[in-house]
Amino acid sequence: MDHSVTAPPSGTDAHNPHLQQPPARTGPRDPGDAWVEGDRGRFWGRFGAAGVLAYDPDRGVLLQHRAQWSHNGGTWGLPGGALHQGEDAVAGALREAHEEAAVPGENVSVLFTSVLDVGYWSYTTVVLFVTDPFEPVISDPESIELLWVPLAEVDARELHPGFAAAWPGLRTRMLSLTDARL
Repeated sequence: MDHSVTAPPSGTDAHNPHLQQPPARTGPRDPGDAWVEGDRGRFWGRFGAAGVLAYDPDRGVLLQHRAQWSHNGGTWGLPGGALHQGEDAVAGALREAHEEAAVPGENVSVLFTSVLDVGYWSYTTVVLFVTDPFEPVISDPESIELLWVPLAEVDARELHPGFAAAWPGLRTRMLSLTDARL
């Protein structure tokens, strides 16, 4: 069974018709929507960022095929993004996952969080266990596709570099905690 959701056609670049353009802004940006730079690199989210790794034992993990115009566009990663000022990482990750993939908060429970902290910026992965299956819905232009990917097939995708580095440890911890649930 195919569990993918594909985005409708979007704007194109005159020089490269396959390159998506970022959406036009219709309102003010959140103050967290900005780059931060330091000795360990450039990162999105003035107040940090967070994303959701949703795990359904029957279908795998929910991955987002990132829009070409986004940072590391064309790779597969997690629904997520910049935190708002004063926002808790779990709340921010759930907000972003709902905005980008319609992940329903009532259908998941938090297994654990994992934080990458470089001193001036941090990214929190919120690992969720799916308690009631749902179908993701592309609800903003940041996704080309949303797909439930079996665990054995995750490494075969071109993963976002940050997610690729974190995936082995996240998978091990996720499976050890979910084995007790099953």
